[in-house]
Amino acid sequence: CHLQHPHVAPVHALSSQFETDIDDRYGDLDSRTDSDISEIPASSDRTPEILKKALSGLSSRWKNWWIRGILTLTMISLFFLIIYMGSFMLMLLVLGIQVKCFHEIITIGYRVYHSYDLPWFRTLSWYFLLCVNYFFYGETVADYFATFVQREEQLQFLIRYHRFISFALYLAGFCMFVLSLVKKHYRLQFYMFAWTHVTLLITVTQSHLVIQNLFEGMIWFLVPISSVICNDITAYLFGFFFGRTPLIKLSPKKTWEGFIGGFFSTVVFGFIAAYVLSKYQYFVCPVEYRSDVNSFVTECEPSELFQLQTYSLPPFLKAVLRQERVSLYPFQIHSIALSTFASLIGPFGGFFASGFKRAFKIKDFANTIPGHGGIMDRFDCQYLMATFVHVYITSFIRGPNPSKVLQQLLVLQPEQQLNIYKTLKTHLIEKGILQPALKV
Repeated sequence: CHLQHPHVAPVHALSSQFETDIDDRYGDLDSRTDSDISEIPASSDRTPEILKKALSGLSSRWKNWWIRGILTLTMISLFFLIIYMGSFMLMLLVLGIQVKCFHEIITIGYRVYHSYDLPWFRTLSWYFLLCVNYFFYGETVADYFATFVQREEQLQFLIRYHRFISFALYLAGFCMFVLSLVKKHYRLQFYMFAWTHVTLLITVTQSHLVIQNLFEGMIWFLVPISSVICNDITAYLFGFFFGRTPLIKLSPKKTWEGFIGGFFSTVVFGFIAAYVLSKYQYFVCPVEYRSDVNSFVTECEPSELFQLQTYSLPPFLKAVLRQERVSLYPFQIHSIALSTFASLIGPFGGFFASGFKRAFKIKDFANTIPGHGGIMDRFDCQYLMATFVHVYITSFIRGPNPSKVLQQLLVLQPEQQLNIYKTLKTHLIEKGILQPALKV
């Protein structure tokens, strides 16, 4: 005999009705296509009034040209100022750009899907940003600030258990996401979960690589970034004045004339910039933290990459230049590879961003910079470049770093340091570099 409580059926009915109401409220995401996505309202024009009045008599084409030009020169001037202020300020600049780019991309997702009232979407997005930054930059602190960490007991605990703490923080966010899931709305929430993680991959990971490149020497930061900037400017100028042939449908204003002109201009610029910067220790020496002065320093004996070498020219160049040999910094040869990537592959980061914006019917990621759009609009190619430079350095340039090894040795226990000393001494004696001690 099966007995049923008289109140069970009504409760079950109420539950079913509640779930049905939720289904009706949130709808079915699968039925939506790209054409169903509502257009995000255009951001207001933030061009300064003084510029609007000064350029009021020009056509929209030339007005935009002047606005872009003036703001470009302003940004370049500020960039030079930050370079003068040192590597630490450059790191802060990279972090600031990272946060702003993350904000712009996440805001687009929020605007597209805000009508669904996704629970905790923004909160979790920013929480994951903090977690990922804590993980990556905690690793950086452990690698490059070992002597400083050694003096601070609290930091020693955080560094020793850094990865476990990072995992625990991420796990907390993961659990919060699971608890926020709403029936019939699951797929959309997982879309946004993936949106957040892809945004983290694009912004945090790449900005971390930018800072890693900076630690190798400011020149590995400046030449790639300035090459992308040069390509962006020269491609725009060549396209503006000579552009006739469309390059790609994703970005109708891009032309083959601009693409080709930007390529040659960028290679020449990168070659010259590499020559100029290679002369100065400030740019070529690895950025290191010195605990005795409590600051970053760029002092070293420049490596062979940044010492003039004599090269024999190939026959066709001998005929053109009328000389058989030329003196170059080896880094100038590497700059050709960096500039080539910046001008041929780097723009595909911009094309990717154009496709993304078209998918959500927006012109720019934001309106932070008049005539340029958002910060992400200016740095969409830079992130791709950062990965290439990091891979290039680790594949073709980087060797053992004595300074980094020494910092790691200094944080070991005295017994461990003594064992390493004895092992190293024995090794050097066997190689004949040191003479064995004479027995009395």
